Formats: sequence, C-alpha cells, structure tokens
Amino acid sequence: MSAHDHASEHDPGLVHGTEPHGTLREYVIGFLLSVVLTAVPFWLVMGDVSWSKQTIAFTIMAFAAVQMVVHMVFFLHMTPKSEDGWTLTSLVFTLILVVITLAGSLWVMYHLDNNMMPKHEVSQQR
Repeated sequence: MSAHDHASEHDPGLVHGTEPHGTLREYVIGFLLSVVLTAVPFWLVMGDVSWSKQTIAFTIMAFAAVQMVVHMVFFLHMTPKSEDGWTLTSLVFTLILVVITLAGSLWVMYHLDNNMMPKHEVSQQR
C-alpha cells in the first residue's frame, strides 16, 4: 500500500478527481452567457438607444447582477451541492452583510446631507 493510497483512505478530499469541475459544455454555456450579458449593456451605452438614463442604468445593473450569478455557477461552481452547501451559505451571509453595510451607509449619508447641509433657498437669500 503506497503513501498516496493510505492518505486517500483517511481524507477522501485528497483523491484525484473528487473536486467539482465543470464540463466543457458548462464552460461554453457560461462563456456564451457572459458574452451576451456584456454585449447588451455595451450596446445600450454605445448605441443610439432612446431610453431614459435611469432605465439604461437600471438595466445595466440588472445585467451585471445576472452576470455575477453566471460566473458563480458556471466558473466558480458555487451550487447548493458543492462542499455540502457551505460555499453558497457563506456567499449568502456575505451578501447580507454587504447589503446592510451599503444600505446603512447610504441612509447615513442621506440624513447627513439633509440635516447638515444648508438649504438652497437660505443660501440664495443672502
């Protein structure tokens, strides 16, 4: 019995080929989705689109969010099955913390701007 066989008995993670890898088909699907999810926002910015700026910005952010999910699923293999769901659980926890931090920061900055900055009407009367 070799050292490699002995090590693989105790730790199944050491056995070659047990890590989740994508197939060529999954990589091609992920690549094609990434290209489309990049090309459409590029066209929205560079093309002569008659949408409002807010609609274009919202659409680009939606495409960016979908592209992040595509990268996580097709390239990083973050699925509920990988590592017994711990990678997905840690991702959800991280996203919750990021949302709380960003929302709190925006809330604080909004209220600081409203309560600390002089009103526009007051500055024009002087």
